[in-house]
Amino acid sequence: MPPFPSGLLVLTAPLPALPRRAAGLVAAAAGLVAGPLYVHLQPGLRLSGPAGPGPAAPPAGPALLRALAALYEAAAARRGLDLRVLLGPGRRLARPPRVLLAAAAEAPGPPEPVQLGLQRLAAAVYGCPPSLPALLLGEDTGGGDPEGDPEQDPDATLPEFLDVAVGGTFDRLHGAHRLLLSACCLLARRRLLAGVADGDLLRHKVLPELIEPYELRAAKLREFLEDVKPSLSYDIVPLADPFGPSVTDPDLQCLVVSEETRRGGETVNRKRLENGLPELALHEIQLMKDPDHQQNEEEKISSSSLRQRLLGTLLQPPRQDPALPSRPYVIGLTGGTGSGKTSIAKLLGHLGAFVIDADKLGHAVYVPGGPAYEQVVAAFGAEILNEDGTINRKVLGAKVFGNQERLKSLTDIVWPEIARMAREQIREADSQGKAVCVLDAAVLLEAGWQDMVHEVWTTIIPEEEAVRRIVARDGLSEEAARCRLQSQMTNRQRVEWAQVVLCTLWEPDVTRQQVQKAWDLLQQRLRPEPSHDPHL
Repeated sequence: MPPFPSGLLVLTAPLPALPRRAAGLVAAAAGLVAGPLYVHLQPGLRLSGPAGPGPAAPPAGPALLRALAALYEAAAARRGLDLRVLLGPGRRLARPPRVLLAAAAEAPGPPEPVQLGLQRLAAAVYGCPPSLPALLLGEDTGGGDPEGDPEQDPDATLPEFLDVAVGGTFDRLHGAHRLLLSACCLLARRRLLAGVADGDLLRHKVLPELIEPYELRAAKLREFLEDVKPSLSYDIVPLADPFGPSVTDPDLQCLVVSEETRRGGETVNRKRLENGLPELALHEIQLMKDPDHQQNEEEKISSSSLRQRLLGTLLQPPRQDPALPSRPYVIGLTGGTGSGKTSIAKLLGHLGAFVIDADKLGHAVYVPGGPAYEQVVAAFGAEILNEDGTINRKVLGAKVFGNQERLKSLTDIVWPEIARMAREQIREADSQGKAVCVLDAAVLLEAGWQDMVHEVWTTIIPEEEAVRRIVARDGLSEEAARCRLQSQMTNRQRVEWAQVVLCTLWEPDVTRQQVQKAWDLLQQRLRPEPSHDPHL
């Protein structure tokens, strides 16, 4: 873990030099700063010189956009780095820096005057304590883009508009979002209207269950924007349709789009004309390529890819229950009909887990002489029996379907018995020396069996794909398949409980990779902490 929770990096070199140096500078700073890394750009400033006039923001032109793109691309390669390039001073930062940084190559000579200049600037501009530690960074300048762009006019500037609009999902605010928003801040002189997709607009996104709640996305967006350019006014609003206020706000002058969303911008302008409003200038920002994109991920930096990378990882801490034995470590695996839960259970079994199939236990409790047989017959009558005395589960299912009171009567009898048998199986896994036990149970959460496990792992699948699988596997109509799914807990409800989420939407090899990643990370969690006893 880097030693400082936040930091301020001051860069004073000419803007055209930044693209080839960005990767080395960001890598060096990321080794020191765990949380937000703020970047103050002030070309030509001599940190070791006498205190001069207040800081001047670099001109809003192509050279600045190119520098921003390079810095945010470099930060994207350092997953988890929260980079914020400041486009204008004026307020205390949301997460005050705990260390000040500058590039040693930009500050030749003795370090002390440079460190003093850093402290002086941070105190004057951002209200930082004057005694913050100040460090000079070495950097690896290998690779990167060539310096400058011979086709660009060095004196070119961006157009300016009073009020600018932009829209997006803004999930897990990443480098491409930050570049887009920074461009908006450079174009706007008074106000930025940011529409944040919500509700039905999220339904067809990849892994919508893993999209952050609107309130969290909006809060992160506001914090970033108010840090980056505090002089602007920010309106952040939820979008329930693709257009929002962009087609009704008479004060808007510009809409910032990407090459993917330009067509949507043109539709906005048609609707504005229909509403008697002037068209908006469409300012297009290029997409940022993702050099690390994997199979089934987009080539651009995207929230969809980031959500896919969450699959198999630990999303929230495991349960801490002193009453739960530490061995075997029990995973509760759950998921809706058609989600691929069974195939994942088999993969975990091949990796060495002891797998308990709760569905098989459920069948066992119903057999004549089984622990729930007499109670179920007494509660629901002899008409549920076949001629050989076995319980006809289809007849029983028809009796409880759509009747919550009867269903509860049945589950109150059956679920405790399945749980008792599952605990016996867990003890059997322990006697066999198994370190990990998987309780494969579709109703894990509904039955309250999460109290029996250390972690909940859930498998999810889009509803349309689940319907297709159920129809193909069980021969049901689409309507019957949807009714079955709607009677179950939703994906989003399961994800709220889950420590680990898996998805079988893609090729089997992708599922295997997810499960292997989840298993490897689990083994790391189960590994004993190294001892810090100095006498050992």
